[in-house]
Amino acid sequence: MQNKGFVKLFALLLTVACLFYLSFSFVTRYHMSKAEKDPQGVEHYLDSIQGKKIWLGAYSLKQCREMEIGLGLDLKGGMNVILEVSVPDVVKALADNKPDEAFNKAVSEAAKQQVTSQEDFITLFVREYKKLVPNGKLAELFATQQLKDKVNTRSTDAEVERVLREEVKAAVANSYNVLRTRIDRFGVVQPNIQTLEGSMGRIMVELPGIKEPERVRKLLQGSANLEFWETYEAKDVLPILMSIDGKVRTLLADADTTAVKEEVAEASAVSAKDSLTAALKGETAEAGQNTASDAKNYPFTSIFALNQSGMGSTVGYADYRDTAAVNRILAMPEVKKMLPRDLKLMWGVKASSLDKTGHMFELYAIKSTARNGRAPLEGDVVTDAQSSYDQFNKPCVTMQMNTEGARRWATLTKNNIGHQIAIALDGYIYTAPNVNSEITGGNSEISGNFTVEETKDLANVLRSGKMPAPARIVQEDIVGPSLGQQSINQGLISFIVALIALMAYLCVMYGFIPGMVANGALIFNFFFTLGILTSFQAALTLSGIAGMVLSLAMAVDANVLIYERTKEELKSGKNMKEAIAAGYSGAFSAIFDSNLTSIITGVILFYFGTGPIRGFATTLIIGILCSFFTAVFMTRLVYEHYMKKEKWQHLTFSTAVSKNLFQNVHYNFMGTIKRSFTIWGVLLLVCVISFFTRGLSQSIDFTGGRNFVVQFDKVVQPETVRDLLDAKVGDANVQAIALGTDGKRIRVMTNYRIEEEDPKVDTEIEALLYSVLKEGNLVPEGITLEQFIDRDNQNGCSIISSQKVGPSVADDMKASAVWAVVFALIAIGLYILIRFNNIAYSIGATVALAVDAVLVIGAYSLFYGIMPFSLDVDQTFIGAVLTIIGYSINDKVVIFDRVREFNHLYPTREHTKLFNDALNTTLARTLNTGQSTLIVLLIIILLGGDSIRSFSFAMILGVVIGTFSSLFVAAPVAYLMLGNKLPKAASEETEVQKA
Repeated sequence: MQNKGFVKLFALLLTVACLFYLSFSFVTRYHMSKAEKDPQGVEHYLDSIQGKKIWLGAYSLKQCREMEIGLGLDLKGGMNVILEVSVPDVVKALADNKPDEAFNKAVSEAAKQQVTSQEDFITLFVREYKKLVPNGKLAELFATQQLKDKVNTRSTDAEVERVLREEVKAAVANSYNVLRTRIDRFGVVQPNIQTLEGSMGRIMVELPGIKEPERVRKLLQGSANLEFWETYEAKDVLPILMSIDGKVRTLLADADTTAVKEEVAEASAVSAKDSLTAALKGETAEAGQNTASDAKNYPFTSIFALNQSGMGSTVGYADYRDTAAVNRILAMPEVKKMLPRDLKLMWGVKASSLDKTGHMFELYAIKSTARNGRAPLEGDVVTDAQSSYDQFNKPCVTMQMNTEGARRWATLTKNNIGHQIAIALDGYIYTAPNVNSEITGGNSEISGNFTVEETKDLANVLRSGKMPAPARIVQEDIVGPSLGQQSINQGLISFIVALIALMAYLCVMYGFIPGMVANGALIFNFFFTLGILTSFQAALTLSGIAGMVLSLAMAVDANVLIYERTKEELKSGKNMKEAIAAGYSGAFSAIFDSNLTSIITGVILFYFGTGPIRGFATTLIIGILCSFFTAVFMTRLVYEHYMKKEKWQHLTFSTAVSKNLFQNVHYNFMGTIKRSFTIWGVLLLVCVISFFTRGLSQSIDFTGGRNFVVQFDKVVQPETVRDLLDAKVGDANVQAIALGTDGKRIRVMTNYRIEEEDPKVDTEIEALLYSVLKEGNLVPEGITLEQFIDRDNQNGCSIISSQKVGPSVADDMKASAVWAVVFALIAIGLYILIRFNNIAYSIGATVALAVDAVLVIGAYSLFYGIMPFSLDVDQTFIGAVLTIIGYSINDKVVIFDRVREFNHLYPTREHTKLFNDALNTTLARTLNTGQSTLIVLLIIILLGGDSIRSFSFAMILGVVIGTFSSLFVAAPVAYLMLGNKLPKAASEETEVQKA
């Protein structure tokens, strides 16, 4: 072998690098175990070594924890969200929020279309605006002060569109930076945040180990729009508010105001819906509602208590269940005309400190004097914010302003001595202190009924800066740590058992010495893969472990190719040295081609996938590269070392078990084309019929919705849970399936209220699930709502993981899945065309791969609801289909490589015999690699846990179908595409000559 020195040096350097990066995990584990044993507690030990360099004299514990191999959510527990920055709001801001009717209608229509369209918002907006104003110029909208250096009145529409894309990209980048700063200050170890390519405005945030999802939601979705407002005195507004009852009564009495009646009725309906939370907390329905008589005579003040004292800027109070109804009445056009034009009414962020029950919220009267409706002072002047304590030793936030902010703050406070100034964040009033004197120096304070955690988060948000546009969570996954620990155990067990089984298989099939050489390559492959993953600071997930195990199975594939080829060379009369050399060189092209095609599908999988799928793709690609190096180069070094010492001269690469297995086979594959095509055609027809009759069980990845995994303390039937929820969610879709075999774990899926964007909906759905299960006596007595939704301390009955996918994300995922499969088939077809320089082989491979994909998907259509585990079609399943395509092509490449080789060796040989000989001589390799991969997959499906079981089942189907399609579809199609006629079937189709 040439370049031995380079291979040795590279292996040595790679080993040292992997040892270096893996060492951080051992150092961290060592110190964390010592911290747990510290009698004064974990924090005491960590504080004692906080400033010390604990490893190699250069790395602190914090740095070591950042460098160690990270665990994904499914192993460690935590939260994964995809945020979508509101591109429509960015575009409105770039146009200075123009009141132009056509502009706003185009924005609104484009936003609606974006939910189902695969085109980006800018394209949709421009198209809609041109429909409404065919001769209009975009420059007239966007030639603003904000874009003065980029857009002018002479700019073309194409130039404006380009600028809009650049500005949106910059806004998303700014949002990314704001989120990164907030997360870093939140204190999460090894967070992962990245913008999603190809998805305008979407940012993925992964927070391992997080235990407060509601706090994280607020942190991520808050836009940090800080405002300082002048206020009205309540006594100046109360007379107007008192007259609202009379106005609404008059409107209701008018027979022609049907629309008003419907609006008031809708307000009541909203109020009733808000009362759902109260009911879920066990409160009586009467607690926050008034009688029908009160509601008729006093439609406004029956749900809104006026501040009769008239002091301060608080004009009244409402129960949190009635705030939506109050908003609806105040928003009625007839009521709005009664209010002063410069009056804004804003709710307090928390319940009033005067209310012991925590139910009553204050409504503040804000004075909006600016023409553009903006506050006189905003948060862009804040330079720093800190969590602190006020004069009463209560948690508060102190702020410092820049010079301009300090000047304007001094003016604002000077003009409002004796009055309140309201401080609002994202549309809610946090505090409204009374101004006693002019405040100079630019310092101010936000105080209220806050906890220490709330003031820390508020200070974090203010320091991070304002989001350029609102961001909302469109996809969310939450996994509890105990489920993560279970996944770790299952993943490790399945990995160890699969590794041992593979090692035993190699020794049984090829003998102890060849088997152990290949096993050594497997161990190095695992070591290198893990080390490289750690150096990339990639998180190890359960799907990543599956990818690692699968890459080990593919590494065995390379060894099998080499050993089978070496056996052929030995039988041809070559000595051991010559046979080894010929075995490695003869198998190289097939190994290279099969690995490269697998990497192609891995790259496509990485590009189109998100979250766990990307983790799987990354691990698979790294594993394939490492297996190629260890199986092809490192094992050859070992053999050449011993060959040089005249050792291992009598190896046979076979055992008593494998000696005569698939040897001297003469099966007439080409003679069965008609019969095999008929069988394949029937199978495809069955699948197509199933698609149109049964369809597919689509997961929320493709439909949108919420997914909860609930652990019960007793056996529960999925139908019971489904029926209970069906009665509460109207026309919404509900599914419930059992996970595992003990009957105590149920996955609940529903699209109920999935299109609502209010962040509170997530909490309300969790509360609804609790209420429904409690009514059905499925939640033990004493389990509260807080315990039920606590994913960390599961006690009796609780949610252990949850997932949310918005409709727009679901549509994008579905489109990405289809394109991923199509691109994989095209890419592999093109590669085979280039590699073999003959379209016949390319068409044969592509047709066979398409058959593999259709049959696997068809099996999921046929068997969902029958198999004892989930057969939902989701991102993981599409990942399995792509992996099948990448794996299945290996067999096709090896067969075509042998056909090409025989064609060069025997150019005059008849094509029927040529193809049959190629298929028969590679049959042992085809079946042996399939067997080794099946061993791994069977172990994963038995021991790997529920979350990976569906993936394993798809892969098992793919390996079996792919093996047979290589023999009975790919080769026959290529044979026919070369212009050959259908051969006659031989009288004896199989003839096995035992050696």
